Amino acid sequence: MMKIYKNDLDDSVVHVCSQIEDDSWVRLVNPTDKEIEEVSSKVGIPTTLISQVLVEKELPRIKQIPGAVLVVMDVPYMKDKSIKNKYITCPLGIIICDNLHVITVSLQEHAFMDEFAKGNVETFFTYKKSRFLIQIFLKASEVYLSTLSLIDEDIQKMEKNTYYSTNNRVLINFLNMQKTLVYFLTSLQANSHVLERLYTDEILTMYDEDKVLLGDAVIENKQCIETSIVFRDILDSTMDTYGSIISNNLNVIMKFLAGITIVFSIPTMISSFLGMNVPLGVIGQSDYSFLVVCIVSFLVSFVIACWLKKRNML
Repeated sequence: MMKIYKNDLDDSVVHVCSQIEDDSWVRLVNPTDKEIEEVSSKVGIPTTLISQVLVEKELPRIKQIPGAVLVVMDVPYMKDKSIKNKYITCPLGIIICDNLHVITVSLQEHAFMDEFAKGNVETFFTYKKSRFLIQIFLKASEVYLSTLSLIDEDIQKMEKNTYYSTNNRVLINFLNMQKTLVYFLTSLQANSHVLERLYTDEILTMYDEDKVLLGDAVIENKQCIETSIVFRDILDSTMDTYGSIISNNLNVIMKFLAGITIVFSIPTMISSFLGMNVPLGVIGQSDYSFLVVCIVSFLVSFVIACWLKKRNML
């Protein structure tokens, strides 16, 4: 998919264009080879600069070539709502060409980029390219924070189902959440390196307002990193605690089953003794022998059950 956006000088309304113009924003989402060739020929950059971003494992970095600067960052993405490990990170490339065009390249369509296309981002203009880049980092940080909040809600929901659990399914779900937090933390730290390089090196032309905004982006990214670390540490301790709870629940069940086995083995043992092919004297001659055996078995089982209960073994 390829879409072209532009707004005029001091006009906050973003217009959709039919062709690539100066000071326009070209948005590429999983583009075809034909679209890549078209953009490459129009703006004068090699096709490899675009296609290398279309790799799921592409790492955040900055690449400078004559006439263009490529900035790659990682952004969160919801892969599948039906599974617990549903959040991943994927690369988003921003190419600034001779300070005339901005090209964003990604494999997935991100909802926060739609806010720019709709003109809902304050002080967003397609001709302010350095600011646009910084605003993308700021919006990505907001998405990270909101996604971390959703992960925290999922963790709390799973905690409620763990108190009486005796299987490993819940722990596996916790492990999937832990993987997501590790991916987030790794991506955020890589984004931090990119932001620090933008802040210290004169890679792009920036005005004083842009530098202030870049400082805010650095702070927001650090906050996301700290939040991810806190959630990861909480999840680590939660997994250890609930692993012990699951083990304890299993021990309680085994203790109960062992106590029940002892109680029900008493009638079996008594009837086995009395059922042997040997003379039983008065017990074997009475008309009430069966009733007496049942009563005695019940009383002995009841006494043993009470004793086990008193010892907290049942």
